[in-house]
Amino acid sequence: MVNIKVLGSGCSNCKRLEAIARKVVETLAIEAEIEKVTDYAEIMKWPILSTPGLVINNKLVSAGRIPSETEITNWLTA
Repeated sequence: MVNIKVLGSGCSNCKRLEAIARKVVETLAIEAEIEKVTDYAEIMKWPILSTPGLVINNKLVSAGRIPSETEITNWLTA
């Protein structure tokens, strides 16, 4: 199972990133746990300067922007 974390305060960009991640997981028909991390102390454990952040299997893959569906697909299938 793939573990996906969306790092952010719950802003509109964070919600958008979560929606895109969920769509990609559904499209790929993979088993994944998507976790929203809104706790500031927890977010600061990752090397990001701005949100939203995306972590896949404990590896930070994106921060400060909303990656495309294609990018997320590539990260999940790599």
